Parts: sequence; C-alpha cells; structure tokens
Amino acid sequence: MVDYTEGSGKQYHTQVGVGDVGKYVILPGDPKRCEKIAKHFDNACLIADSREYVTYTGTLDGVPVSVTSTGIGGPSAAIAIEELSKVGADTFVRVGTCGGMQTEVCGGDIVIANGAIRMEGTSREYAPIEYPAVPDVTVLNALITAAKKKGIRYHAGVVQCKDSFFGQHEPEVMPVSYELQNKWEAWLRMGCLASEMESAALFIAGSFLRVRVGACFLVVANQERAKLGLPNDQAHDTELAIVTAVEAIRELIAQDKANP
Repeated sequence: MVDYTEGSGKQYHTQVGVGDVGKYVILPGDPKRCEKIAKHFDNACLIADSREYVTYTGTLDGVPVSVTSTGIGGPSAAIAIEELSKVGADTFVRVGTCGGMQTEVCGGDIVIANGAIRMEGTSREYAPIEYPAVPDVTVLNALITAAKKKGIRYHAGVVQCKDSFFGQHEPEVMPVSYELQNKWEAWLRMGCLASEMESAALFIAGSFLRVRVGACFLVVANQERAKLGLPNDQAHDTELAIVTAVEAIRELIAQDKANP
C-alpha cells in the first residue's frame, strides 16, 4: 500500500502513531463525546484531532486507554479500527446511540449487541454476507457484567445495522420502500432489539483483524412504541452507555492482568 503519510509515522486518517494509544479503546461516533469520555480516565490528554477522528489517551487502573471518535457509519468506523490496530490497540468498545425496536426497549435503556444484522455495505468488502457479525465474547460478557454491577437497565441481543438514517425513519418515501419496510418487519419478527449504524462493520473488521470488539448503545427513543401510541420518552445523555463501557474496560483490564 502507498504510504500516503510520506514517512510521518502517523496513520493517514486518524493521525495516531505507535505509542499514542492504549491497548483498550472506546469508540464513540461524535467527536464531541471524546472529551466527555476522557474525563473518566486518569491524566487524559488530547493526542490527535483529524477529520472526524479525535483521540485522547489516559489511564484506567494504571493501564493506558484511549478514546477515538469514528464519525457516522461503517466506512469511517472501519478506517478507525484498522488504523488503531496498526499502532497497537487490540480491544475496542463501541459506544453510541440507537433506536429501540421491540416495545420493551425504551428511551434511556442500554442495548448491548450480541450480534448485528449486516444491512450495510462496509462489511461486505471484508467478508461474504454469510459470515456473521458478532462481538468478541469476552468483551460482550464484560459489558453485561458492567451493566449489572452499575445497576443499569440493559437488553442484550441482536441489533440492525444500516447505512441510511432516513431510510429507517422515513422508509415509505424511499424508492426502495418495498425492501426497507418488508425487511424491517422481518427484523421485528425475529426479535431484533434496536437499529444503529456501525456495529456490523466493526464486528466484521474486528474478526478479520483478530482484535476484540464489543458494542453498547443508549436507546434514544423507540419508533415502534410511537406507532402503537405507547409512551415514548426520549433520552440524549450518553453517560450511562459511557459508564457501562468504562466499567467493562476495567473488567477486561483485571481479567487480562490475571491471565496474561
């Protein structure tokens, strides 16, 4: 591959280099969330700010950890995990937002993904569609343990991953409404918990790169509850998802120290 950095030693998009990031990295979408997440670290400092990728590094329990934003969607998320893995990171926790789909999944809850429907394009450039998009089991279990420990209401299950936000919320106006609406109904019947935009790409890229990936999401609202006339509170503060991710990384750090 051409070295587009011209020997700078930094990754082209994220502008991070070897030694800049910890083994453990939290991946929000919004760059503005990075500083908020970094406040949970000890001695955090800004490492890089390039395009949609903002990176802070600090420590948790004496171990270097980082947070890097990925922007919206699978393509930029895949670039982030590729470049971060090249400089030494090997454990990733995606923290984001989602829309609930099952009626028991309410605004303000946390969803922990144990698999993702690959209704997006990025993962198809890594693996055939038959290959499942699943998180690393140790990260998945750490997220569930963290939510339980913190007393956070959570749901663990399959999420739907797509490329078009408005295709989810206004499928009836899209030229391919017949496909979007029929598949949405199928996902509902299969018990899919929520819809979001990055986990399938991250899980598939992580499988290829042989790194550990997990994901948890704040439920912003639930359009299915709204359709049924049920209460549909909105939530926009991602703190509970962040707390879950940070506690999960503490769990992973402790496990890795015990089993080097």
